[in-house]
Amino acid sequence: MITALKVVMLIISVILIASILLQSSNSAGLSGSIGGGAEQLFGKKKSRGYEALLNRVSTIAAILFIVLSLVIVTLE
Repeated sequence: MITALKVVMLIISVILIASILLQSSNSAGLSGSIGGGAEQLFGKKKSRGYEALLNRVSTIAAILFIVLSLVIVTLE
């Protein structure tokens, strides 16, 4: 049982790493931190498409990772 949960955790961790690495960055370096503050507050939010899908996948994978790690710790 624990071995199967560890294999599922390995798969979820690979999905989490891939989904985070495929996301685009929020700022463009130092110039993004200076001028991008207002754009973050009042700018467009991309609620559809590829970036929204990656955001949702990374959120779900992170939640599953935390829950599964707590389950594995309690079972061992």
